[in-house]
Amino acid sequence: MDFGFTEEQNILLNAAKSFFEKEAKNAAREAEKTEEGYSPQLWQKMSELGWFGIVFPEEYDGFGGSFVDLTLLIEGMGKALLPGPYIPTIISGLSILEYGEKWQKEELLPMIVEGKRILSHALLQPNPAMGAIPMAERLSMRDGNYIINGTRVFVPFGHVADWFVYGADTPEGKTIFLVDAKSEGVRCKPLDSTGNDKPCELVFDGVSVPEKNILGGLGKGAEIINKINAWGALAESAYITGMLEEVLRMSIEYAKEREQFERKIGSFQGIQHQCSDMATDVDQVKFLTYEAAWRLSENLSADKEISMAKSWASDASRRVCLLGVKIHGGTGVSEEHDMQLYFRRAKAAEVAFGDGDVHREIIAKELGL
Repeated sequence: MDFGFTEEQNILLNAAKSFFEKEAKNAAREAEKTEEGYSPQLWQKMSELGWFGIVFPEEYDGFGGSFVDLTLLIEGMGKALLPGPYIPTIISGLSILEYGEKWQKEELLPMIVEGKRILSHALLQPNPAMGAIPMAERLSMRDGNYIINGTRVFVPFGHVADWFVYGADTPEGKTIFLVDAKSEGVRCKPLDSTGNDKPCELVFDGVSVPEKNILGGLGKGAEIINKINAWGALAESAYITGMLEEVLRMSIEYAKEREQFERKIGSFQGIQHQCSDMATDVDQVKFLTYEAAWRLSENLSADKEISMAKSWASDASRRVCLLGVKIHGGTGVSEEHDMQLYFRRAKAAEVAFGDGDVHREIIAKELGL
């Protein structure tokens, strides 16, 4: 089996590595001090490199690359712990590419590729157990437009989004609407998050949406949501892969330098076995993720492989980061050290697009159980 990258992918890999090391070294720390939660300056530089068009066809000014290319790039973002709405924008754009009308593609996709539009998916309704009192879910028609009332939670970077991919219940079934974030009646506020990944609560209070903004047709929403969740799970697995590779690197370096009882702690069998377990987890996540990306790139069915990658990535993120903190000791939870940043972001990534249990259910279904 050939696990190597093509010449073009190696060029992308080296460019990404150089960019993130030079430009994004402290991006996560700096983003935590801002309301946006990411750097618009870095966003602009990434657009100049063409990274927003990596999986979009050339007819929309994209690069025409594969899901393997996208996975490689997002893995680099995970290593650098780069914050921002890249993943929600790309997967929302992919839903428009696959299901959109001609005008939707021509109007939105070139703007996404140029880095001039941020998109986010608003699909999850609040659970009453959360204690919140959501806007009553209601949908009606007026003068040929849909009037939408409702609340969606955990909308990633919704507070900076230009457009929402919004799922609503219609008489025909679940339907997806493309909604301009500047529409009257749209309210969005960030929620507290240990990972500082800017999940938001989105409230639609009588928002008017033209019928032409329906994505994929009335009642086609369930299929689109499944696709968005699958693409998102793959992207999040790639991000986790990068994070865990960096956690492993930091832990090994620390174990080689830190002395205890007049010995480097890396010489103790307990630490060696912990690093070995971490390395095994990292490789399993990496290979499962790239297998799923390869299958998508080859237009093969990949639901089982994506869920295998995300279920393992979710569980491994918890195991690897906890061991990383333990190896670093008190240093691992100090604000001055980067380990706590990775630990907190990993917790958010664990549940994004479904945790291990959610994806084990999908795997079981794909196995015919």
